[in-house]
Amino acid sequence: MLKKIYPADQIEKYLFIDLIAVIFLIYRVVMSEWAIHFAVKLLFIALFVACYYIGLWHRDWRLLVGSLVGCLLIVALSMYVDSWLLLYGFVFANLLGRAYHKWIISVGMAGIIVMFMVFCWINEGSPIGMFTPTYFPTLIAQLVTPIVIYTRTKANFLKEKLDIANAQLERYIQEEERSRIARDLHDTLGQTLTMIKLKSELTLRLVDKNPEKAKDELNDIVNTSRLALQQVRELVTDMKFISLAKEYELSRDICHKAGIELIVNNKESRSLLTNVAETMLALSVRESITNIIKHSEAKHCTISQLEQDEYYHIQVSDDGNGNLMEGQGNGIQSIRERMALLQGEVHIVAYPNNGTAITLKVPLMRNRKVK
Repeated sequence: MLKKIYPADQIEKYLFIDLIAVIFLIYRVVMSEWAIHFAVKLLFIALFVACYYIGLWHRDWRLLVGSLVGCLLIVALSMYVDSWLLLYGFVFANLLGRAYHKWIISVGMAGIIVMFMVFCWINEGSPIGMFTPTYFPTLIAQLVTPIVIYTRTKANFLKEKLDIANAQLERYIQEEERSRIARDLHDTLGQTLTMIKLKSELTLRLVDKNPEKAKDELNDIVNTSRLALQQVRELVTDMKFISLAKEYELSRDICHKAGIELIVNNKESRSLLTNVAETMLALSVRESITNIIKHSEAKHCTISQLEQDEYYHIQVSDDGNGNLMEGQGNGIQSIRERMALLQGEVHIVAYPNNGTAITLKVPLMRNRKVK
């Protein structure tokens, strides 16, 4: 029932404050010594509440109309009740910050300026009076309020869109991985199991007619079963292994969807890396790219790789805001732990408003493949 009277998405933040503000306004107007009929006072209150509710439930031109009319009512109440009621301009300044279009906010802010000008013109004898220390700070605060709220609302909206896009990408990656596993099972293990089935059926027919031939077929079935077991092990190993090349392709696709251009430089041979080392590096690159997408606000990202001083180096750098958000998540810590397992190193350098650089180093000699 309450959600039909007051927007559900604002109940927790604004309901209590709005109730106090409206109740206090009603009390102040009703108890004022304004020499008009009591019914007229109630009419002013009803019009103010109506304008407030129009702005509360709408984000289009109706919000603008309600705000402008509300500003006129505040001028009248401030003149005949108490000048501090100009503070109620914050009510409509707050609502204007949630408008769909910037022009509504601009016109509404102009209405707030006019509200102060008219009040000072009538009450002080000149519209210039709004620049006095009594009114000017309040005017500036009411003008800044819709800008701040609009910016915050826009940022939250973009964050929600990014979270949705990341969730969709994650589902897409999972579906692609399921499809790959299904193809591998069908193309490798499926054929081997089919061969076992056919040979088993043939052996059943030969058991009585040609025992020697049936014995040979049973030996083939045993060898084919061993092959199937080996294929299963290989598939499990492949599922655990993540190549850097595939991770770069995936990172480029994700960055593109996030509006970031990713460039991979120095595509050198990684023959001296074991599957474990390459998988750990790939996961660390994934964490670095995720961190960049979430926090950096970057437009360009570069991955560079080289072999130097018996170490394999990968550097992930961007041109963002230099905000690593270290300590607020598990990403950076996970990278450090993976590099420690490889007896490697990670160096992170942040340049405020000029990007970050994450350098991964793993020793090559310890990671040589055993032939």
